[in-house]
Amino acid sequence: MRRIAIFASGRGSNAVNIIKYFSCGDRGAAVALVICNNPKAEVTERCRSLGVHVEVLSRADINSPEVMCPLLEKHEVDLIVLAGFLQMLPPFLTGRFAGNIVNIHPSLLPRFGGKGMYGRHVHEAVVAAGESETGITVHLVNDKYDDGRILFQASVAVAPGDTAADVEHKVHLLEKAHFPRVIAATFCRGESSES
Repeated sequence: MRRIAIFASGRGSNAVNIIKYFSCGDRGAAVALVICNNPKAEVTERCRSLGVHVEVLSRADINSPEVMCPLLEKHEVDLIVLAGFLQMLPPFLTGRFAGNIVNIHPSLLPRFGGKGMYGRHVHEAVVAAGESETGITVHLVNDKYDDGRILFQASVAVAPGDTAADVEHKVHLLEKAHFPRVIAATFCRGESSES
């Protein structure tokens, strides 16, 4: 049974979706901990209401091996999922959990990735570039922005006249449909990311 720590900074849509997915039946993992770097983020209360332990930590705490390593060990975490987490992970975490950190990016990487490219910024850039499609990329995390090995991509059409909000809605539907299943297929026993 994999023990997941979700790192999140915002509303928590993906975090909640992942928690609910792994709480149904035997899917080979459970969310043990949510770590948030934004005390005002909606994700904290949403995840607490689902019975998951939440820690709100400063940037300095997240960058501290003396804080993070004992916390992750206490909760027996062996898989980190980034779900809208707006802070670069420190090298001690990317090294310690190499091959066991996964992120979802709201575009078809390598397009529209890199520092500062997150959330609505990505969707605005997609619309401004006149793209005919966009999507999601689930990828492993290393010590560079949006650079790890791609595990899964799904695309959706961008219609003429779509706004950034329209694109965001389409991408959120892809995230909800695919992210938990890709995590299960890649890191847990059994379930296919195609199902």
